[in-house]
Parts: sequence; structure tokens; C-alpha cells
Amino acid sequence: MSTLLIYGATGYTGRMAAERARSQGLQFEIAGRNRQRLETLAARLGVPYRVFDADGDAAASLSGISVLLNFAGPFVQTAEPLMRACIHAGVDYLDITAEINVYRLAERLGGEAAAQNVMLLPGVGWDVVPTDALAVHVARRVVQPRSLRIALQVPGAMSRGSAMSVSEIIGVGVMARVDGELVATPEAQSRAFDFGQGPLLCVPLSFGDLVTAWHATAIPDITMFVHLSGEAFPEGDLSRLPDGPDAAARAAHRARAAVEITGADGSVARSIIETVNGYTYTPLAAVEAARRVLGGERRPGFAAPSQVFGGGFAQSIEGTVITDLPGV
Repeated sequence: MSTLLIYGATGYTGRMAAERARSQGLQFEIAGRNRQRLETLAARLGVPYRVFDADGDAAASLSGISVLLNFAGPFVQTAEPLMRACIHAGVDYLDITAEINVYRLAERLGGEAAAQNVMLLPGVGWDVVPTDALAVHVARRVVQPRSLRIALQVPGAMSRGSAMSVSEIIGVGVMARVDGELVATPEAQSRAFDFGQGPLLCVPLSFGDLVTAWHATAIPDITMFVHLSGEAFPEGDLSRLPDGPDAAARAAHRARAAVEITGADGSVARSIIETVNGYTYTPLAAVEAARRVLGGERRPGFAAPSQVFGGGFAQSIEGTVITDLPGV
């Protein structure tokens, strides 16, 4: 049988994913750097574990594994060595990052991965699964789609891992896709998006969708924005933050994204997607993605989720709803 390896399984989201994989009856193992934490979790779940550093001889630690699902962020530190290890070992690579440089890396390694019959599929969590699906959905409503605008609504408190990843994203600077090419856009302006409850001001930010949406839709001009609530992005020493919101806090905040696409004739189509809280959605989507890849749904090389699983993948997670808004 094919075996899944969940790397970073003792972290906040990785732990939820491991529990989900166990409840789904998947054949899997867990891995990470901390032996004591892995021993404790492995004993509770009744699964084997492996101890290794992402930037060590990771390929040698992937024997017998078919799919690696990486939860260890910031992903700028773990994605490259694990992707290269997977290419060397013939293992499909999945992760949950929103960090744009990881997607650019996966693009660059895509040809090498395809030659080894390996898939590189970053972004099987809340970003980018819902936005990827929504972009594909709205693109079908427009004749000759020309420009795509994606906005995320991030409610509630952020996890420590997410805060560190967003710091990495901010450090990249603001980018956009113009005529199919990624370019720096430091003068990009904030703008309002309606997530179903009236317009909210969103700031430009460079998430992985600037890569995945291009591959999924071929729309040449893409910009990305985010609305952060007052408590969403913490300041100070991010390493001192708690793991993440508890179940009650997650239940109190659903997540939303909006997409606007303009066609060559100037018409605009708009839709929103609403899901359970992103921290609840991510382990559900990631484990479902891994289950499907283990079952043979795969595309060697770099891919966006909708290219592998179809545009309806996001809605396969319970509680996910797409609503079409009036056009402009």
C-alpha cells in the first residue's frame, strides 16, 4: 500500500492533520525533528514515526514513502530541501504554505520533478485551495478573461506559524502578475472588496496565488489583497506566540475570499467563497489532497490544486459555499 508521511506533525496544524489522517484510516507515518514529541504523538495515534531534519539527508529518510505532506514552516526554510529530497526519492511533495517564493521554487523545479515522475503541489490548505477553485469558477463566467483580483479575509487571531509565514511574505515585497510576468509593484494601492457583508479595505500582498492562479487560469494580469482584522496580525517576538486559536475561537470565525475578473470587453464577474475557519479547513483539505494523490490523482511536475483535483475540490470540504455576486 502507498504510505503518506506527515512532516511537522507535532506542530499546531500538523497535529490536526495527523489526527484527521488517523480518523480517515489512511496508512501514514509522522516525522519531524523532535523525537520526544513524535514519540508521544505516535503512541497516541498508533503510527510509526521518523526523526530527521529537513535540511539533512532527508531523501534517505523517505524510504517506503509515496507522498510527503509538509507542515513545517516557515516553508522558505523547509520546502527546498524537502522538494529536492522528494525528487531524488521519487516521492510526491505537498505542503500548506502561502509563501510565494515556495511556489516560484516549485515552478523552477517542476521540469526536474516531472522528469522523475514526481509531483510538486504546494498550497493544499486554506490558501490556496479555496482561492484557486474560486478563480477557476469565476473565469468560466467571463468571455476572454483579462485581469484577476483575489482578496482574502483573515478573521480572528493568527497562529504562530502563520504569523512567521506572513512575515516572510511581507519581506518579499508587493508583487503582481502583469502580462504573464511577475513584477514588483511597490506603489500598489489598497482597495475595497465585498466579502458578502459590505466593502472592506484590503491591502496588496504577495501570496502564492500569483503563481497558482496563473497556472490554473492563464489570466495574464493578477493582483492579490488581504483584509486583516485588528487582532489578526500580531507584532513583537512572533516566536513567543501561542500555537494557534483553540476550537472555540476557530468556530467563531469563518473564512472568506473574493475574486473579481474583468473580461476583454470590460465586463466584471465577482464571486465569494466562504468556508469553515482556515485553521480548521487546512488539515481537512490537506489530508483529502493526500488521500487523492495516494489514490492516483496526480500530475507530475509543478501543479495548482485545481489542475490536479478539478475546480470543485474546495467545495468537497464540508461547509464550503461559493456565491456569485452581481457583475459590474
